[in-house]
Amino acid sequence: MRIYIMRHGEAQNFAPSDAERPLTACGESHSEQMATQLASQLNADLDMVWVSPYLRAQQTWQVMAKHLPEPKRLMEVDEITPYGEAEDVAAYLKAVIAVERPETVLLVSHLPLVGYLTAELVPGIQPPMFRTSSVAAIDYQPDSELVEFLWQANPEG
Repeated sequence: MRIYIMRHGEAQNFAPSDAERPLTACGESHSEQMATQLASQLNADLDMVWVSPYLRAQQTWQVMAKHLPEPKRLMEVDEITPYGEAEDVAAYLKAVIAVERPETVLLVSHLPLVGYLTAELVPGIQPPMFRTSSVAAIDYQPDSELVEFLWQANPEG
């Protein structure tokens, strides 16, 4: 199965709170670009999408949803905000995968969680840097727990 971990698109610097920062026009454009790239990787299915409740992550998903297959299950997950604990999120993700058996999962989240979560899922690697709208792909075999970091892609421009 594939796990795709994405950092939200570029957000404005100022808002009443961190959770309310909206995407910039560049953030929308880069997220759309990455959605098109991700769509070419999918076998016409997207089983599960987890999105942070923060506005910029929600908007990133809204932009991407226009270019991706409709997920079988879309979830707003409070644990994947910037302050989420990678170890807890990885354990929760693995438990959901073990029960629901999705073939594809996309998480739309934030720094620093996206880097730490990637490293938590793929033993032996350093947390990768994620530019805004970057996506990392991980191959995960739930029965054997074999994991392979496949690639990371960044928007152009």
